[in-house]
Amino acid sequence: MKILQATDEHLNQLTRLFNGYRMFYKQPDNLDKAEAFLKDRFRQNDSVIFIAFSSKNEAVGFTQLYPSFSSVSVQRTYILNDLFVSEKNRGQGIGEALLNHAKQFAKKEGSKGLTLETETNNPAQHLYERLGWKKDEHTFHYTWEV
Repeated sequence: MKILQATDEHLNQLTRLFNGYRMFYKQPDNLDKAEAFLKDRFRQNDSVIFIAFSSKNEAVGFTQLYPSFSSVSVQRTYILNDLFVSEKNRGQGIGEALLNHAKQFAKKEGSKGLTLETETNNPAQHLYERLGWKKDEHTFHYTWEV
């Protein structure tokens, strides 16, 4: 397996994975919408996407990080917003490799770290905890939507 920072050259492969990710979260199948969103991320340069390839050069997973800042620690931090491994490739360590790659990137960038949120029933929580992620038991997260 190899992991690369995705560019617009990976758009077709990444779009299929991203569409699968959205469908996993009960969004309708829409390759055009997925592609347009990813094109905007590349054009605006407002996220970092890592894509994992199998030994057969098939795109099998990705993670997307959004830069943010911590005012308290006066440091950059990254929000790990998306992590997805195609269904047929789960259980092969791809998610773990993507998470570790993101951690190394955050260290290299001199950031405070990575933050993620997940559904309370997401089985990947065990992976996060095994890899040293800490569940925040002291703060609440609130969302306001239009």
